[in-house]
Amino acid sequence: MYPAVLIVDDESTIIDSLEGILSDDGFEVIHAFNGYEALKKIDSHSPDIVLLDIWMPGMDGIDTLKEIKQNHPSLPVVMITGHGSIESAVDATKSGAFDFLEKPLSIDKVILTINNALNFRKLEEENRYLRKKAIEKNSITGTSPSVQKLYGEIMTAAPTDASILISGENGTGKEMVARTIHQFSKRPEGPFIIINCAAIPEEHLESELFGHEKGAFEGATAKNRGKFELAAGGTLFLDEIGDMSISTQAKMLRALESKTFQRIGSSRTLQMDVRVITSSNKDLETEIKAGRFREDLFFRLNVIPIHVPALRERIEDLPILVNVFLGHLAEKLSTPKKTLSGEAVEILKQWHWKGNVRELKNLMERLSIMVDGDIIGKNDLPAPYNPDIKALPDTGEAPNRIFNMEKLDRAKEAFETEFVRFWVDRMNGDLEAAAKQMGKSLSFVKKRISES
Repeated sequence: MYPAVLIVDDESTIIDSLEGILSDDGFEVIHAFNGYEALKKIDSHSPDIVLLDIWMPGMDGIDTLKEIKQNHPSLPVVMITGHGSIESAVDATKSGAFDFLEKPLSIDKVILTINNALNFRKLEEENRYLRKKAIEKNSITGTSPSVQKLYGEIMTAAPTDASILISGENGTGKEMVARTIHQFSKRPEGPFIIINCAAIPEEHLESELFGHEKGAFEGATAKNRGKFELAAGGTLFLDEIGDMSISTQAKMLRALESKTFQRIGSSRTLQMDVRVITSSNKDLETEIKAGRFREDLFFRLNVIPIHVPALRERIEDLPILVNVFLGHLAEKLSTPKKTLSGEAVEILKQWHWKGNVRELKNLMERLSIMVDGDIIGKNDLPAPYNPDIKALPDTGEAPNRIFNMEKLDRAKEAFETEFVRFWVDRMNGDLEAAAKQMGKSLSFVKKRISES
């Protein structure tokens, strides 16, 4: 399918000339003689690009451009004029024009400008698609009241540049919330940089944040740009801020208050242009009372507090989360999507989920791999999630009588018998379930049981 070009000019000679050249180059060409006609042609023909003359009777090019951008913001428009001026170019650019061409037109430049505009539109569409996929991937899944409340807080906070402190237990999805805020912020095209304050040694964290110059300290063999520089124009997410040392907290506070910082070993002051989001699984107010966190930094970071609920506080979302995880895993493993039986779902709803959504996701991955059938049933749930299944015994060593046997064949048979008896007991006497769990036939299980 060839790109469609709408030419808008009140001079028929210009239209005829451009139509002939662009048609020879493989473009589909549409024309209009004034702004009103152009707006109708855009609605009826959906062109890929518009070549628009600035000087036309009635609705001029600038007014037409504004109307186009209001109704079709992603449609690229290239302005054309025989009365070129800097003022016209500035007006056109401010109103959303992609580029500006002067009469008499250079055909090579016209073709180049059209191709550049079409490539730019393609990149914009790809970016919009990728952003949409990123939002879908990082969205908080669920319909519970607590998740709906969280959605509202995210959508309210995201368009601002205020600092946000996300609280919640490990595994609740604090990073996912931070990514969602970034995607809906005023700087979604900027970088999203993460620092896990708990994972970086105290002596290296300051360098990670602010960067350093070559020779600033032992081992600094080259200049290093810190995360504040790398995140410029975007978002810096400081995960587990409660693990940051008091001395680094002081430097962090100065940077946030002044919106400036210096690399270690440098006297040059750099401007800070980042949106700062922090998170903690600790109660920072308790940490303040214990002298482990600065109260002034807390107030600076906690402009907008957002709490991510634990899974047990939104347990009604568990079936939805299970369905999403099993779908993603089927796609990842290139296997048919498995489902969780109603009985299994009810059992999982009774679990306390200390690891929260992360723990549930890991369990679904384990079951997707280990369960052969398309339906994950109650008996497929391992201990400790399934209260009807006994946990593996902590014997510390194999039964002595097996090790006291001199012949390997006899010891192997004895071990198989003990192993079968254990799994039959664990499955509450269900021989078929025990056979399935061990990957053996029902006849094998029956034979071993009869020998015991």
